[in-house]
Amino acid sequence: MHFYAHHGCFEEERAIGTHFRVDLQMEVDTEKAQRTDCIDDTVNYLAVYQTVKREMEIPSKLLEHVGERIAAAVLGKYQGVSEVAVKVSKLNPPLGGQIGGVSVEIRKGRE
Repeated sequence: MHFYAHHGCFEEERAIGTHFRVDLQMEVDTEKAQRTDCIDDTVNYLAVYQTVKREMEIPSKLLEHVGERIAAAVLGKYQGVSEVAVKVSKLNPPLGGQIGGVSVEIRKGRE
């Protein structure tokens, strides 16, 4: 998923914004949906995307904070998800050199 968002430690980053990528892996029991071919028997990926989008719209200083919020939101809202891995990447970060991106990955499961 690609977003233009306002995350960063520097005030300028939060004011101007930049491009981010979010990779989300979910552990979901899909056995029933495999048989029924019904979206109600699995996790609706459009709904998950909208949840991630809402979290990306909230400015944060740290990628770690963004990733934790996304993981908690997905686990909290979608009972069919037993575990998530969220990788948040800031593309072309202002680090004084040519860097394609920096990433943080958060893994979280149900307790």
